[in-house]
Amino acid sequence: MIKKHEIYKKDNWNMMTIEVQGKYLVLREISDQWGEETQTFLSRPALMHWANIRFPKEEFIDKEDEWRELMAAFKGV
Repeated sequence: MIKKHEIYKKDNWNMMTIEVQGKYLVLREISDQWGEETQTFLSRPALMHWANIRFPKEEFIDKEDEWRELMAAFKGV
């Protein structure tokens, strides 16, 4: 059974979802600039490590609440 989590969605082109497929976590990031990128993780700690690198807290200085919501969505997977 595949369980799908929506991390964020702004429209049909700017969104990120994570599908839990057995022991795999498949992340799909779709953007209007780069198209679709897919990452596969074998553990939640690996996913969180990637999320902290992809969305560093320093880039969200004025939007710390948005960063917290984003990290909470990743932790909820």
